[in-house]
Amino acid sequence: AYTSVLKRAIHTLWNVLDELDQAWLPVEKSWKLNERHYGALQGLNKAETAEKYGDEQVKQWRRGFAVTPPELTKDDERYPGHDPRYAKLTDAELPTTESLALTIDRVVPYWNETILPRLKSGERVIIAAHGNSLRALVKY
Repeated sequence: AYTSVLKRAIHTLWNVLDELDQAWLPVEKSWKLNERHYGALQGLNKAETAEKYGDEQVKQWRRGFAVTPPELTKDDERYPGHDPRYAKLTDAELPTTESLALTIDRVVPYWNETILPRLKSGERVIIAAHGNSLRALVKY
């Protein structure tokens, strides 16, 4: 079983595994399955963000394939480098903003290197992730 390091996906996987009576399955958590990083918009209310930047701009950031929202600065408390879940990663590995294209660039190598070999060997896997990280796999 695979999931991100974000609470929503972890809890979803727990619930699914419990419902399937498979809670004993080993779970691999990877930040590479995390939701797309929305940069300086991370954690902000959508309505307030639209009011500040305009509906059309927010729509471009959210729906554009190669469009990135404003970057999150490393001194911002929301910067992932301040979170212990990412302690083993370098600043260069941590996103400060992502487009869907960049999300694909993060998710697909993990798929190819980690999950796909297990599928090719005949194993069955379950993945609990997020809208955009799963969209990245479907688009691939």
